[in-house]
Amino acid sequence: MAKVKLNVTGMSCAACSAHVEKALGKVPGVQEAVVSLMTNSASVTYDEGATSPATLCDAVEKSGYGATVASSGAAKKSGGESAAEAAARQKKEIRTQKHKLIASGVFTVLLFYICMGHMFHWPLPSFFHGDRNLFTLALTQFFLLLPILYLNFHYFTNGFSRLFKGAPNMDSLIALGSSAATVYGSVQLFRLGYAISDGMFKMGHMIAMDLYFESAGMILTLISLGKFLEARAKAKTSDAIGALVALRPTTATVLRDGVEITVDTADLSRGDLIAVKAGGTIPVDGKLVEGGGSVDESALTGESMPVSKKPGDTVTGATVLKTGYLVFEATEVGEDTTLSQIIRLMEEAASTKAPIARMADKISGIFVPAVISIAVIAFIIWMLAGQGIPAALNAAISVLVISCPCALGLATPTSIMVGTGVGAKNGILIKSAEALETSHHINTVVLDKTGTITEGKPAVTDLVAAGDTASNELLTLAASLEKPSEHPLGLALIAEAEKRGLTLLPVSGFETIPGRGIRGVIGGETVLGGNAAFMKENDIALGSALEESERLAGEGKTPLFFAKGQTLLGVTAVADRVRPTSASAIHALQKRGVQVIMLTGDNRRTAEAIGRQLGLDKVIAEVLPQDKESHVAQLMAEGKKVAMVGDGINDAPALARSDVGIAIGAGTDVAIESADVVLVKSDLRDVVKLLELSRSVLRNIKQNLFWALCYNSVGIPIAAGALYPIWGIKLNPMFGAAAMSFSSVSVVSNALRLRFWKAPDTGALDEAEEKDAAVIETRITLPDEPVSPEAHQEGGKSTMKKVIHVKGMMCAHCKAHVEKALNAIDGVTAVVDLEAGLANAELSHEVSNDVLTQAVVDAGYEVTGIDG
Repeated sequence: MAKVKLNVTGMSCAACSAHVEKALGKVPGVQEAVVSLMTNSASVTYDEGATSPATLCDAVEKSGYGATVASSGAAKKSGGESAAEAAARQKKEIRTQKHKLIASGVFTVLLFYICMGHMFHWPLPSFFHGDRNLFTLALTQFFLLLPILYLNFHYFTNGFSRLFKGAPNMDSLIALGSSAATVYGSVQLFRLGYAISDGMFKMGHMIAMDLYFESAGMILTLISLGKFLEARAKAKTSDAIGALVALRPTTATVLRDGVEITVDTADLSRGDLIAVKAGGTIPVDGKLVEGGGSVDESALTGESMPVSKKPGDTVTGATVLKTGYLVFEATEVGEDTTLSQIIRLMEEAASTKAPIARMADKISGIFVPAVISIAVIAFIIWMLAGQGIPAALNAAISVLVISCPCALGLATPTSIMVGTGVGAKNGILIKSAEALETSHHINTVVLDKTGTITEGKPAVTDLVAAGDTASNELLTLAASLEKPSEHPLGLALIAEAEKRGLTLLPVSGFETIPGRGIRGVIGGETVLGGNAAFMKENDIALGSALEESERLAGEGKTPLFFAKGQTLLGVTAVADRVRPTSASAIHALQKRGVQVIMLTGDNRRTAEAIGRQLGLDKVIAEVLPQDKESHVAQLMAEGKKVAMVGDGINDAPALARSDVGIAIGAGTDVAIESADVVLVKSDLRDVVKLLELSRSVLRNIKQNLFWALCYNSVGIPIAAGALYPIWGIKLNPMFGAAAMSFSSVSVVSNALRLRFWKAPDTGALDEAEEKDAAVIETRITLPDEPVSPEAHQEGGKSTMKKVIHVKGMMCAHCKAHVEKALNAIDGVTAVVDLEAGLANAELSHEVSNDVLTQAVVDAGYEVTGIDG
């Protein structure tokens, strides 16, 4: 079996995509055909022995649409050009639509002004006044309508073409409604000329008020506005893929005979030796053979911390070398690189994503043939009844005019337009009607970790000072030593030192030991920084610091040891902090019966620590970009409606595959362009708002469709003359147009009620969450340091210990809150054991139990006892 992608032109609604899909499915040898209205493409799986791409294109063309084989090979040199050409073509089409819309709008305003001028007593030229100028007034309306018909003539060619092929769509409704009004007005124009020439000015006045040219023009212009807005949303798909292609470097530095040569990335082959300097982008996938450094892989894996690379390690294209120098052997080039696979998955996910079948398109499949049948039947019955052509034509046109698709066409877009506006006011940018309609079905939300649940940047969370070392002394030496390294973890320490106003010390003899740590001389003494193995290699006794580091690592943090000479200074911890709003957002979703899953490329230990902290339903860690997309696809295959929330390039395929892709506003451009919804405030609580807004909008759409069809259901029989045999009532097309207008007004008015939609309460944040998370400062004893059960000497002063029993602590935020309250007391250093519900306090001088108790109570917790 082979697979081919076709670019399809001429589709305007879900009925069109269904018709193309049906035509392709009838071709012998086709196993599966999936048509995407959003990307105007068809993905076909077929038997190469039974059919060919040319035959498939012929089948599409015979069904009334255009088709060409899409260029394959997103990673080839021509792949980017193909994407650029497609984007340029889309932009050109949108510009053309915009110009036509503006021109149509100008003529429609003029037409409406002249038609309604007499009714509203608007100023008009004198040659439009008086019964003798009625024909001039009518002819002017006709001439103003002609350019509108010309500018929107594609609705007629497409609509009638679909109608004659037995597959009417929304364009057919537009064409029929506008044509009915235009034909009726044209007939009336001839009658008006006849009446005036016979001197029947009263009759001529009645005819002149019964032309409905403005209805034909208004229908076309309003529909054109909706089509223009839809086309702009579609263009975003190609922008996202173009942004992915742009990640690939255009050139690479290749080593040949020991000489560095710059070549085109497309000319690289497996086995080439490629050199990358600090700050450069790795062009293709490979294996490191020389050098080393720190590589930022966040674009592909979601890992917020740069990864150290040494000979033998693999490197991935589109990742950035932050520090060091690499020489690697290319193992995957062209279409086989990780980035190219992401691009391919993006294209496949977008093309196989089933479009939401709009209710109006579903109804139009039955509605249009029914209306045409009723109009024809009405004409025949009136003719058989001997009423003559004028009466029969009047009934037929009345049926078509009253069944004008304006109300039916406005039922969905007006609610969508108001709903998206309300969303924007609440910081939720909804990029497509499909996303807004689908969101109310969501029962599973998949969250990326880095930058979505967390803030996406490392920060200092803990300072564990050893012995007599003060926390600020530990931070000063650590930040000073890290400054020459420019490592992201070191940058977090430097940022915290600057935040506290600490002065960094000069460092000499700086040295990086790959996989271990760093070394330098500060104030004439050697200072070390790194992992536990590095400390042990330098005979630094760790003692209880090792247990502290394991505890910190268990909480998903990265511990770093620092020593001066042969003495341990302490341990610092750096982590990507959880956003203050994440917990309340997740709980609000779970309260509404939504399953919340975290899907991340980060290490399992860190991911599970965050999962426990936030109470997530499921945690899936160490996932590659390709696997993210497949995990989402698997959930969808299980029958779940999935929303994917992410912020990085690595999330793009999963965002495209999911039912609704939601991007964090602070994320990458690729994620934002790939998503259906963007959360401007980067607040996960807005996901809850999106689901609730979607439910309100869909309910409003159903109400609009009901009223639009209700008016037509009542009006069409009356227009056909159902009441004439009983009461002698015939419906004049004028009243048919009035009924149509009234139905449109009621639909729009109902949609406007959404402006008063109120966002749901997702729960207020407590004080600890609202403020920036404080750095937790604790103290440990140095190895072999004597400690008294009750007190020990520090700087010549007696230090007392007390254990405070605290009730009401639930999470790490509570722990930090209590520690902050106690440490604010002069002479008190407190460390909280969350699981035991205890606060261990060291007092440099006497502090009463009442003072300690009051501090905890003021922080919002209860003290059940104090020991010591």
